Amino acid sequence: MSEERVRAFAPGRVNLIGEHTDYNDGLCLPFAIERGVTVTAAPLRPGRWIEARALDLGEDDRLSLAAGVRPSSAGDGWRRFVQGAVAELGRHGLEPVPCRLEISGDVPVGAGLSSSAALSVALCLALCAVAAADPPERLTLARICSRIENDWCGQQTGLLDQFASLFGQEGGAVRIDMRGPEIRRVDLRLARHVLAVVDSGARRRLAGSGYNDRRLECRQATDILGLESLRDAGPEASASLPEPLDRRVRHVLHENARVDATVAALARRDLADVGRLLDASHESLRDDYEVSVPQVERTVDECKEAGALGARIMGGGFGGSVLALFPPDTEPPKRAVPVKPAPGARLL
Repeated sequence: MSEERVRAFAPGRVNLIGEHTDYNDGLCLPFAIERGVTVTAAPLRPGRWIEARALDLGEDDRLSLAAGVRPSSAGDGWRRFVQGAVAELGRHGLEPVPCRLEISGDVPVGAGLSSSAALSVALCLALCAVAAADPPERLTLARICSRIENDWCGQQTGLLDQFASLFGQEGGAVRIDMRGPEIRRVDLRLARHVLAVVDSGARRRLAGSGYNDRRLECRQATDILGLESLRDAGPEASASLPEPLDRRVRHVLHENARVDATVAALARRDLADVGRLLDASHESLRDDYEVSVPQVERTVDECKEAGALGARIMGGGFGGSVLALFPPDTEPPKRAVPVKPAPGARLL
């Protein structure tokens, strides 16, 4: 056990392009942001429990290690993440130690910036550090954090958010090929252009939205096509599928292509083309994948009226934020928050 208090920080993320492709073995282009979640852990003696406090909510709980890490109150919300982190690290061989956790963050919940992945990553890093144990290597840790969300919180996310939080790099996005996975840096030179997120005001919860339905539809499509994943589908695959599966597959195939088109546009510094690709991604997410809502559409229109080169819904959909690319000398909406690539998760 560590003799001192430790602090771990994990960032939220913005996905430049490549939405709903991660759980289909596809391509995506996220970057970590400066906002995130910080977990402070201090050894607790004597005891056989973990005391946890969510500072932003003013809530406390105690999880008994002897009772299989169950919270003393209803295991809901952030408590599920603590439960899951302790249990999943335990499955990986980390013996949980009595400690006091304090959780705080400045990444908005439900805004499509991956606050949940930031929480799971920060918890795991802090629990390893307070136990004086090396954390699992980062690919393994991403999968552990994904299981926390999937199995403990009912959120059937892919690995995009965890990879972005763990592998983020200052000044660059990361092109992720989920089939490998293969991760490589892509410089994000914006030439005085500004990427900003604009909250639509529509809160969302992945476990209660249509996100899980979209995942199920993709699995149904692969079963009909006789494929392991949509990554193996040819360009005409959607033509043989019934509604709405044909449109879901069409989005995934075209979105994969847009990722590499965006990488190429960034390499030649063609930001107008990046904006065009953001618009195309949004149209596909709205019409083929059907994850937009009226508040999001109004926010996209607001960004375009302010001069954005491109704007699209971001994250799992059904609410959350819009990502927009603004050229120099334009005035983004007042509630827009500029974002830029930042380093990945780390001990402070």
